[in-house]
Amino acid sequence: MPPIKTVALIISPYAKAELVEHIEKALALSSLEVQPESEGADAILSIGGDGTFLRAASMVGASGTPILGINTGHLGFLADVAPESLVESLRLLAEGQFIVEARTVIEVMTSGEAFSDNPFALNEVAILKQDKSALIQIETYINGALLNGYLADGLIVSTPTGSTGYSLSVGGPIVMPDSHALCLSAVAPHSLNVRPVIVRDDVEITLKIHSRSEHYLLAVDGRSQSLKADTALSIRKASRTVNVIKISHPNIFDTLREKMQWGITSR
Repeated sequence: MPPIKTVALIISPYAKAELVEHIEKALALSSLEVQPESEGADAILSIGGDGTFLRAASMVGASGTPILGINTGHLGFLADVAPESLVESLRLLAEGQFIVEARTVIEVMTSGEAFSDNPFALNEVAILKQDKSALIQIETYINGALLNGYLADGLIVSTPTGSTGYSLSVGGPIVMPDSHALCLSAVAPHSLNVRPVIVRDDVEITLKIHSRSEHYLLAVDGRSQSLKADTALSIRKASRTVNVIKISHPNIFDTLREKMQWGITSR
């Protein structure tokens, strides 16, 4: 890859001051020039957890500027550069010794004006009940064919990148990042027969929601908004992608074993 010369920083407000100071010192030792705005930068450094990475992806928009995630949070599937390896990672970044993975983005369209300014999600779109008790019913169609009428607390439509996020926490499968697929996972369904479903990413998913409270929540990569129950939704693969920088680029199975602690026992 071409060497990176200029970077912009997006820093989590929860990042510890000593870690931010360490990162600033590492940048000072590198040949990288830090600029205040993301526009025109060769790359974005996301400093925090995966939430900060998602914010960076939202800010980058359609520009395609690649993002390197520096993990000062917890698991960090997207932000996977540890602070202790930062100096070496920045050196490799400046020398062009990295790869860029184009990650699928999904777009949600509503029958109203919700999320019209930024309807894109790198991880997932979630439809959730708004009140504390009543379930919602979500009629789900794939290319016009009825899949299911979910009666649940909600439904998550995730990308392969998002399969290790919210979807995973409700029992969804882990999908390899380069898979051309989307996953539908119900949140607390009122049926033992409901299971996650994987579909191709070139389909259109249409959702009709019925709610006793006459409202529901739509969350797009964590950005949520209350909608009236008669607001229909459709979800499809977006024309844009998010470019993720990988420095050491271990395969996904190495990452999963490390982050999920597979094969590690207490003995």
